[in-house]
Amino acid sequence: MKKYIAVDIGASSGRAILSHVDDVIHTKEINRFANGFTTKNNQEVWDVDYLFEEVLISLQKAKELGVESCYLSIDTWGVDYIFLDNKGKRLHEAVSYRDSRTDHTTEKVFDIISKEKIYEKTGIQFLKFNTLYQFYEECTELKKQAAKVLLIPDYINYLLTGEARSEVTNLSTTQLLDVNTNTLDKQLLEVVDVDAEIFPEVIEPGTYLGDVKEDLREKYNLPVTHVYATVSHDTASAVLGSVGDSQKGWAFLSSGTWSLIGQELDKPIISETALSHGYSNERGYQDTYRFLKNIIGMWIIQRVRKDWFENYTFPEMVEEAKKNKGFKVFIDFNDERFVNPDNMVEEIQAYCSETNQPIPKTIGEIAQAIYLNLAIIYATSIEALNDITGSKIEVINIVGGGSNNDYLNELTAQYTNCEVIVGPEEASVFGNLTATMLATQEFETVEEARKMIGKSNHIKRIEKTNFNNDLKIDIEKFKEVTQYAYKS
Repeated sequence: MKKYIAVDIGASSGRAILSHVDDVIHTKEINRFANGFTTKNNQEVWDVDYLFEEVLISLQKAKELGVESCYLSIDTWGVDYIFLDNKGKRLHEAVSYRDSRTDHTTEKVFDIISKEKIYEKTGIQFLKFNTLYQFYEECTELKKQAAKVLLIPDYINYLLTGEARSEVTNLSTTQLLDVNTNTLDKQLLEVVDVDAEIFPEVIEPGTYLGDVKEDLREKYNLPVTHVYATVSHDTASAVLGSVGDSQKGWAFLSSGTWSLIGQELDKPIISETALSHGYSNERGYQDTYRFLKNIIGMWIIQRVRKDWFENYTFPEMVEEAKKNKGFKVFIDFNDERFVNPDNMVEEIQAYCSETNQPIPKTIGEIAQAIYLNLAIIYATSIEALNDITGSKIEVINIVGGGSNNDYLNELTAQYTNCEVIVGPEEASVFGNLTATMLATQEFETVEEARKMIGKSNHIKRIEKTNFNNDLKIDIEKFKEVTQYAYKS
């Protein structure tokens, strides 16, 4: 029986899941560890050495459980990177996408090459922390020294195996990859003064990279570990790990620190409408495209919990929100001011003040404002998807940790006027595993794998509700208020 280990690392935590397949996909968490950026030399950085150590600890724990041989695959977030010298040594700290160095970079780049041209080339929406803008602000001397550049999951795979590759689903998030090919755009690389030669070979998910190096196996007492590049961007994993609805038009909503809403398409969509609505064409499994929009998701409530002067659990915050269902303010959480403010509570209150709305003062009012506006943002995103793709979306599959929030799921069903499928919560893990399991012939097709994922999880459905006039008014009011905020 083949044993698989999926390491799924997010912005706030990571975990290693041991798995095998018989009548269902069995999963067992064998390691969980914290993650987060810290300030070092006036920059927000990730501790990638610590993350690598936790991967090794995960393999150690698998060996202690009797695993002598396994398949390993790793997914993380996108855009952040490591430069290596000609001996393979890391040249710098891994700067976090939440660092402020790119706060005003997009305008500098647009002075050199237009926004429209960048979108035409890459099909990627404009987020201030995309690798394109990080490279622009990167130290010139560091770029000159670099012999190789790897995104975070590729770097960890490199440390494990000694093989450097660029997995395409993560590479597409850089806003440097040609939307129609697996090649990096030379003009954009010239704009940011980075040599195309330092990028390793671009590979598809499901590619075997090599075994964990013998010296690591001996030092840490690890199982024989075959390392595969999975769909290494965590959203790509979550989409592959969704169950969807093959009988109806469906969209995915990966709900975590970020909310990613979109559809799985066979071809990219490059249009003025897609550009204006902020939709990306990120790569998915087997030549698919994740046509999606990035929305700041549970990050908002995570930061409110941290910044609030009293201690509330997330379930308690949901209950307080339910007590304040009548409280309505309209906030565009896509505004960059909410990416990493000094105090999220104060930022929300300031936004409401600036837009002449009631100011939320209690934890219940703040939480209600967050859940209400996320649901409305999802609704406007579904509207845009239908318009841009010509689809008729009837079902939304909500996956990820945010799928545990029944209240937000219900609001989403109401405001989107769609049936909602809830689960799997661990879609990124199941997607991570699926790419490797397809490569090792546990499954023959994605459809077969998704049926097994559904069978292996408790999947809930929220039926479509009546889309009443009050909901329509809220959506129109949201559009009116957020347009005013942009103009001010």
